[in-house]
Amino acid sequence: MPIIQLETMINADQNIVFDLSRSIDLHQISTAQTSEQAVGGKVTGLIDLGESVTWQAKHFGVVQRLTSKITEMKSPDYFVDEMVSGAFKSFRHEHFFKQNRRGTLMIDIFKYVSPFGILGRFADNLFLRKYMIKLLEKRNEIIKYYAEKNKHIL
Repeated sequence: MPIIQLETMINADQNIVFDLSRSIDLHQISTAQTSEQAVGGKVTGLIDLGESVTWQAKHFGVVQRLTSKITEMKSPDYFVDEMVSGAFKSFRHEHFFKQNRRGTLMIDIFKYVSPFGILGRFADNLFLRKYMIKLLEKRNEIIKYYAEKNKHIL
């Protein structure tokens, strides 16, 4: 099971970073390169504990749908979203937020299992892990930009 861990330092209050990370609208901005749109469940605003969203996006030239649900949350310290249905066999994305003297340290831990057994593991090593890292880094870059520029899309 691949595990991706990213740390992003953001010069903004923890509450702001926490809320921007839960924003459906900001997520769509951060994934514009894949034309990702919320098409079911919670489709705008801040997603909360127990709520789900269905995303439609184009990855590797194929339109795909993925539904995830917020399964854990302690505001403003962390939340977890997990795949309910979609292209992966499973995924769990843990989001942690820690206030310090420089702002907020945002930590992502993304664990996933690719479908197709050994072929999926081959794809992980060949390109999928790098692709997922780029998507998460782009998302974090957008969160950082909006938080530090005080542009609050919620």
